[in-house]
Amino acid sequence: MGANGISNEEKLARGLGWFSIGLGLAAIAAPRGLARMIGIRSHSGLLRLLGFREIATGIGILSQRKPAGWLWGRVAGDAMDLSLLGGALAARSSQRGKVAAAAAAVAGVTALDVFASRRVSGGDQGIHVEKTIVINKPAAELYGFWRNFEDFPNFMNHVKSVRKIGDRRYHWVVRGPANSDVEWDAEVLEDRPNEFISWRSLENADVDNIGSVHFERSAGGRGTLVKVVLEYNPPAGSLGAMAARLFGEDPEKQIHVDLHRLKQLVETGEVARTEGQPVGRPRSTSRKYDDFVRT
Repeated sequence: MGANGISNEEKLARGLGWFSIGLGLAAIAAPRGLARMIGIRSHSGLLRLLGFREIATGIGILSQRKPAGWLWGRVAGDAMDLSLLGGALAARSSQRGKVAAAAAAVAGVTALDVFASRRVSGGDQGIHVEKTIVINKPAAELYGFWRNFEDFPNFMNHVKSVRKIGDRRYHWVVRGPANSDVEWDAEVLEDRPNEFISWRSLENADVDNIGSVHFERSAGGRGTLVKVVLEYNPPAGSLGAMAARLFGEDPEKQIHVDLHRLKQLVETGEVARTEGQPVGRPRSTSRKYDDFVRT
C-alpha cells in the first residue's frame, strides 16, 4: 500500500487504463500512420474500432476500484491484436520486421495485463479439460493399450515421446506452441486395472499437470466409455494458454482429436497421420476424416 492509500495493484491498473485510452485515441486519430508504423496494410475502419474498444476499456478500468473484469477484457483484446498481427506476419511481406517488433511489444503488454488481472482477481486458475468417447472394444483391451505410455505418440499427435525413467515414473516430451518442446517428468498415482489410471507431473515440470482416464461399460453394453480429465497450469498461466490457442495448440482440441485417433487405431488398426510423422500411413483414405483432424 502506498503512502496515499493506493495499492500497487490499483496503481498498475490505473496505468493500464490510461495506456488504453492513449492507444485508443492514437488509433482513432491516425489509423493510417499507426498501420504504417506496425507494418500492416491500412485497415482504417478496423483500427478505429480497436481504438474505441481501447478507450471503453480504459474508462472501465479507471472508473472502478477493483476492475478485474475490465483488465481481463484487455487480455482478450490483446489476444485479438496478436491474432491480427499473426496473420500479417504469416503473409509474405517486406514489413515482417515491423510486424514482428509490434507483436513482441503486444506480447510484452499482454504479460503485464495478465499479471495485473491476476493480482486484482486475487489469483489465477489452471485449465480444466474433460472429454469422453465410446470405443467399440472391451475395457481390458483399452486399459492395456493406454497403460503402455510409450505408445502414446502413435495416436497423440502432440506427444513426441514418453520414456520410462523409474518405477511408475515417465519422462514426457510434447510439442508446444510455435514448434517448441515442452518436457516434464510424471508419476502414476493410482492404477486400477481395466478401470482407472491417474498421474501427475513432478517438481520442476515445464507444465504442471494432473490427469486421469476412466474406463466404463457404455450404456447398452456396446463398447467402453473412455473419459479423460486433465488439469494443468501452462507456462505463464493464462497467458500461456492464450498463446497456445493462438498458435494452434489448444489442449481441449488436442485431446478431442487424440481420442478419435485412439478410437480409429484400436478399432481398425490404423490411424490417420499427416506426412512426415513417424507412425501410420501418410494419409487416411477418408478425406472427410483428414479434414476433421485438421480442424
